[in-house]
Amino acid sequence: MGDTAGGDVDSAVERLLAADLERRPRADARRNVRRLVVAARAAVAEIGVEVTAHEIARRAGVGIGTFYRRLPSREALLEAVLADTIGELVTAASRAADDPDPWHGFCEFAVAFVRLRSASCGINEALGGQCRLALDAPLAELREQVRLLVGRAQSAGVMRQDVAWQDVPFLLASVMTGERTIGLRADAEQWRRNLRVVLDGLATTGPVPLPGSPPEEPAGVQAATAAE
Repeated sequence: MGDTAGGDVDSAVERLLAADLERRPRADARRNVRRLVVAARAAVAEIGVEVTAHEIARRAGVGIGTFYRRLPSREALLEAVLADTIGELVTAASRAADDPDPWHGFCEFAVAFVRLRSASCGINEALGGQCRLALDAPLAELREQVRLLVGRAQSAGVMRQDVAWQDVPFLLASVMTGERTIGLRADAEQWRRNLRVVLDGLATTGPVPLPGSPPEEPAGVQAATAAE
């Protein structure tokens, strides 16, 4: 899967260029659209879907006039970028379905799903239904892939039968957490430990050791605990 900020952006670029049917894009126009797509991908990951056209243009190193000459709208750019990113999850799910081990394939998809969602504010908002962009088609495709993966794992007897496929996206989304809670501080990979617990809860086999380390207590509490 491509990097959240600057992975394979070609499909988004082509989608945006195809919107201008009246003229064939010049090489400089294509370069500018690509720069805007790369900048939008990074900005959406960092800021979310409320990122402005001015901010995207600034990051791309082009003027706002160029932005609106080359693109139909800010919304069209964000839809292309997010549809492309959701497409990466669809590809990950399709690859998981080809894994000869249904459970291993499902776990690989789960890691890809949570990693991408935790790394991008925009994709988190899009998957969580917190934006009004036109993403129904790629989301429907992703739902179908999840349904197939869950059905495959259950048919193989490696996932508990009382879980509905509709439960799974919510379970995967639940593993993401803030950096701090009740005075404890987690590192950026805390989601991996949370996900391992969720996967063990879904599996019909025994638990797997947790990765990483647990969250840290405040320094003063650590000293007091050590003294006891």
